[in-house]
Order: sequence, then structure tokens, then C-alpha cells
Amino acid sequence: MNRRFALIQALVSLVALAAVVWWATKQEAPELPSGAEAIAWLVASLLIYAVATLVRGERWHRILVITNVHARRRDCYGLTCVGYMGNNVLPARAGEVLRVVLLSPRCDASKRAVAGSIVAERLLDVIALAVIFVVTVYGVLGSDVLPTSHPILMAGIIGLALLALALVVWVLRRHHFFERVRDWLRPIADSPRALLSVNGVVLLLATFVLWSLEAAVYLAVARSVDLDISMTGALYLVALTNFVAALPAAPGSIGTFDAAVAWGAKRLGASGSAAVSYLIMLRFVLYVPITLVGFVILIVGYGGWSKLREALRTEREVIEAGPPQPPRPAQPKPTPQPSGAEAPTA
Repeated sequence: MNRRFALIQALVSLVALAAVVWWATKQEAPELPSGAEAIAWLVASLLIYAVATLVRGERWHRILVITNVHARRRDCYGLTCVGYMGNNVLPARAGEVLRVVLLSPRCDASKRAVAGSIVAERLLDVIALAVIFVVTVYGVLGSDVLPTSHPILMAGIIGLALLALALVVWVLRRHHFFERVRDWLRPIADSPRALLSVNGVVLLLATFVLWSLEAAVYLAVARSVDLDISMTGALYLVALTNFVAALPAAPGSIGTFDAAVAWGAKRLGASGSAAVSYLIMLRFVLYVPITLVGFVILIVGYGGWSKLREALRTEREVIEAGPPQPPRPAQPKPTPQPSGAEAPTA
């Protein structure tokens, strides 16, 4: 991984985490769930999250099927958990690399084809989350859940964001970044193109169901800590936290996810203590069980870390070697010149 990018991730996480910790120390002590009803809500959140994970695995399997990649459903389900484990403990969302490297040899498909299916997954997620965010904010909750309700200030924030984006695009163009990305993406475009069909519409509807299940997890965890939010509020938190968690950050979206949850819960009317309790329990439910399950699946079903390191090492050697060079044409042998004693006389 590029060291500069790793440094940016670390700095973003440190700043966000420091802000969350500073804010949490100013609140009353959190109260963790206790009692039969609270525990029942936590158990329900874990069960719903398990169902959502199965839906993710099935969606990935269907994307592979419509792009003629014949992968076993069991591998899609298992590697979905492994991928989440990798994202939670490895930098740069390396869980996606885990899925590509471990599935490719099991389905006789190229790594680019498998990577294309993950790109298609992310496109579906972005579309669904964007729709959910717009509908919940502007259709139900109103501007109270935005950073500010003042239109001039909001326009200024959007303008600064667009200016920063334009600056980033300008810098990337100077370094020919987009040309390299286009050349890299061209071989993996089959899966995203396959979404432009009836199957793609079905997968998009399944993605809305998936994020609704995720919102039900957020809602169940809120009930376990006596936080009164609606399903609409849970959908808003799902969209907000996932967009913020996409920012460069340390493994597990440390700092960025926490800041988004705390800020969003406060906007929905939670007290400081309730927001801290909600953050602690939500991070546990969303990150700890899937990480443990993914690690067990990696060890038991996919050869563990040694197999992973071997696959990644082979992939790195192939990339560094570059494409095979065509054989050079044979050069004609030079005609031997006669020595002075054998040279013909005039």
C-alpha cells in the first residue's frame, strides 16, 4: 500500500477518534444494556445482521452468475464474512482483495472478473444509500439532521466541498491518475455493465432490502439502550455512517464511523450519554462478531494466513513482473572474416 495513503488514513482516524473521545468525556457515563428486554434486543440485532450478511453473500453470488462466473454459493457466503474481517483488521479495505484472491482460483475466473463483481456491488450500494439518504432527510426528517439549516451557510459548505473536489481532480489529472484507472478498470467492466438489465433492477431492489435489514440492526441496538429512534431515523443513520465510513481511515473505520454515529444520534435527539452507549453497542454488534466468524472461516476453509500470504505474494510478483515480453527476433550470425594469412592476394 502507498505509504502516503496509509499516513492519510492514520491521520484521519486519529483526528476523528480524538474528537469523539474528547466529546464523550464531556458526557455523562454511558449505561450499557442490562435486563432481559435489553439483552433480547441485542440478540435480535445479531440475528438480523446474520440474515443481512446472508443476503450480501447471495447478492454477490447472483452478480457472479449473470457475468458467467461459476462460483459456489458456499464460497460467496463464506468469503463475504472473510471480506468483512479483512476490512476490519487490515488497512485500505483489504478485505475486498481477500475475496478476489481467495475466490478466483476456486471458480477458474480471472481476478479482474471477480473484482468486477465487487465493483458492481459497490455501485448498487452507492445508488441505494444515496436514495435512502435523500428520501429520509428531505422527505421525512427535514433539515434538522443536516449540519445546518441556514441555506447560505449550507451553500457555502457545498461550494467548499466542490472546490476541494475540483482541486483533487486537478492534482490527479496532472499525475495521469484517471488514465491509469481507466486502463485498469476496462477489463473488469463486465459486471457493472451487466447491471443494466432486468437482473440489475432485481439486484437493486435486493440492495434496498439489504440496507433495510441493516437499518433494523441499528434500530434494535437503539432499543437495547433505550434510545427512541424511528425506522426512518435508523435508515438515515445507515446512510450517513456508511458514507462517512468510506472516507480514508484506519481498519474498521476507526474514528470516522464513531464520529458519524455520535453526530447522527445527537441530531435525532439522543442525549450525550445515550449516544455514547449507542455508539459502543453498535460498534460491537457490527464489527466484533463478523470479524471473529470471518477469521474462523479463513482458518478452517481457506488455508489461513499462510495461504493468504502465498496468494498475495504470487499476485504481487506477477504485477511487478509486468506483461510478458514478446520474444526478440533471432539476429543473423556474422560472417567470419578470413585472417591475414588466408586473405586472397590481389
